[in-house]
Amino acid sequence: MSEEAMPDWLRQARALIGKRYGRVRAWDPVNQPMARQWSELMGVQNPVYSQPDLAQARFGRPVVPPAMLQVWCMEGPVLNHYAPGSTDENPYEVLKMMEAQGYGSVVAVNSELTFDRYLSPGEQVYYVTDLQDIGPEKTTALGVGFFVTLIMTYSVETVVGAPDESRDERVGQLLFRVFKFKPASPPPKASDASGAGVQLPKVPAPGISDDTRFFWDGAAQGRLLVQRCKQCNTLRHPPGPACPECHSLEWDSLQASGRGTLYSYVVMHYPEVPPFAYPNPIGLIELEEGTRLIAGLKGFDPQKHPIGTPVQVQFETVETTQGPMVFPYFSPTSAAGA
Repeated sequence: MSEEAMPDWLRQARALIGKRYGRVRAWDPVNQPMARQWSELMGVQNPVYSQPDLAQARFGRPVVPPAMLQVWCMEGPVLNHYAPGSTDENPYEVLKMMEAQGYGSVVAVNSELTFDRYLSPGEQVYYVTDLQDIGPEKTTALGVGFFVTLIMTYSVETVVGAPDESRDERVGQLLFRVFKFKPASPPPKASDASGAGVQLPKVPAPGISDDTRFFWDGAAQGRLLVQRCKQCNTLRHPPGPACPECHSLEWDSLQASGRGTLYSYVVMHYPEVPPFAYPNPIGLIELEEGTRLIAGLKGFDPQKHPIGTPVQVQFETVETTQGPMVFPYFSPTSAAGA
């Protein structure tokens, strides 16, 4: 789109590219109790984060998990309730401008964290936000819209309570990109009279490699296979070439019972991407063998099936872009039995 043809609102939005939004401060200094609780919830078992003497011997100081970088500056359970000293500016103002023009839907595209060093207890973290880019208008399967890229730069205050970006130490960065769009008209459904003769989209076929082929071959036979290290018998999913525990390259597979419990879940409501049915529940399943995997849920009702609900695998043939394939799904045991 040429500068002359560009609407005024878009010209104003593009004028914001390069703008830096003020700092958002952490409510609390980096601390060991929060790091310990986060590690327990996320299943991080590295003892260096829970035993300060171990970290002292290895790093010369206690450290916390790098992946917590975002956590320190989050607002908490109350929306937009940020720590004192944080900016009142809205780093997402360009998204508000797009919403006013009818680009009301959004989907996250990229979230890339980079780390410069470990954080240690007692350090005070903050971040500033830069609007890096607004891409040209794009037409996708979701609709027509713009890719917007923000960069959050995290730093540690040299003098606590008096951040000075020229003196403070950068410790990491987050690239966050979203697609802000006007939804496309949904394709006709098979049951619609107007959809007669319309070729409905197929489910994308999963990427299959030498590491994952055994899993899909097992599913085709109605077997749920989990990769197992031959050296230390550690189960792992998703499959990979090396054991994360002992680094052995030798592995075989174990046929799981297919029984487990619902460890966590998310229900996708929007954007509706054909050909999936919505609401679309996706579960994190803890198998009784001890490992976890992600799979679609069938016969699932969030109001009736809380975390910890027993589930059972079932197999279903799905028409994909590469032909029919068998996918494992999980259902609450009562629904699976029915």
